[in-house]
Amino acid sequence: MQTKIFTLSAAFLFITGALFAQKAPLVTSEDSLNNGLSKSATTIGGYGNAFYQRNNFQGTSKLNLERFVLFTGHKFNDKISVFTELEVEDAKVTGGESGGEIAIEQAYLKFNLNPNQYIVAGLFLPRIGILNENHLPNTFNGNERNYVETFILPSTWREIGVGLYGNINGAPLNYSVGLVNGLSSGMFTHGTGIRDGRFEGRNASSNSLAVTASLQYYVGDFKAQVSGYYGGTANVSRRKADSLGLSSGIFGTPAAIGEGDIQYSRGGFSMRALGTIVSIPDAAAINRAYANNTAKTAYGAYLELAYDLLYRNGKANEKQFIVFVRDEKFDINASIPSNGIIDGTLNQNHVVAGFTYLPMRNVALKADIRLIHTGAQNPELIINPNPVALPYQQNNNLVNVGMAFSF
Repeated sequence: MQTKIFTLSAAFLFITGALFAQKAPLVTSEDSLNNGLSKSATTIGGYGNAFYQRNNFQGTSKLNLERFVLFTGHKFNDKISVFTELEVEDAKVTGGESGGEIAIEQAYLKFNLNPNQYIVAGLFLPRIGILNENHLPNTFNGNERNYVETFILPSTWREIGVGLYGNINGAPLNYSVGLVNGLSSGMFTHGTGIRDGRFEGRNASSNSLAVTASLQYYVGDFKAQVSGYYGGTANVSRRKADSLGLSSGIFGTPAAIGEGDIQYSRGGFSMRALGTIVSIPDAAAINRAYANNTAKTAYGAYLELAYDLLYRNGKANEKQFIVFVRDEKFDINASIPSNGIIDGTLNQNHVVAGFTYLPMRNVALKADIRLIHTGAQNPELIINPNPVALPYQQNNNLVNVGMAFSF
């Protein structure tokens, strides 16, 4: 199944590959600083979003300020700048209560080598997928981030390390190469893939390291990218790894990720497509060590089509009213080792449709419906069931209405 998905993705990527990449207009203070256009040495910006969600099967509703992020940057001179972001999730953090989070989303130095190259050092987001670097809530459709780039490629994925970015003179190609700390397989949890294995800058172990790289091709209204990640997940001492039956070393007990995506826009029409696969060949050893039901393989793909109803006569307006539909398919445990347990609920298909109204580029009002279909629940995974819990439902839908902004 995974091979078929990536064969189709690769064919789509290269058959369509002669068409994106007009640079999007600057929309935040961070963009201005990053492109050397900031009018002051110190800049402040940020973004946030809130939404109402109705779960029709459970008959429950919620309102949540999902996140607010404050950006602060400073240009020391023409060669060196610092970029930082402080994020608050779910509006409030209270001691002794679950929910809410305060985190540093980015904190890195940027060193300009020449007009075509720069280095970053610190806590940064590697270039992998579409959303990890470009996750402002007013720049994507739907109140929620797509689930493929939430559970398979876990946005916003940041780690401590160094990265080199640049473009090739005379060719429509951008590239990036990074070296960061690896994941921790001991923190993997059933149902979240590699997401909980990230350190995100907090007491990160460097017993294991990872390399990440990307290559972007752009021309006209078309942009295509391939990116990858390879790193160790043991992240313990050699002695402890031996006692747990894990391979140690910098790339011991590895995780590998491959990703390809395309973006196309012309007139009022836009399209995004992405496919990705995660491989953990030593999943059986991880399960023996930690009993966390790690899968050998996870995959995901989505296709989104959108149209701006306010686009007229070959000209984009400051106001936009975008209608869209997106089909998301992913399986967090597509392949399970012999000592794992299959969970059909993690094999999911989502169809999301709705609209995004932008009275100006930095402000968005959104509404969408998410139709969800999953595989069957595995009775072996039901331990101490809640006697008042509703029977598992393979079909559900979520209705979302919200707002988003950036500055």
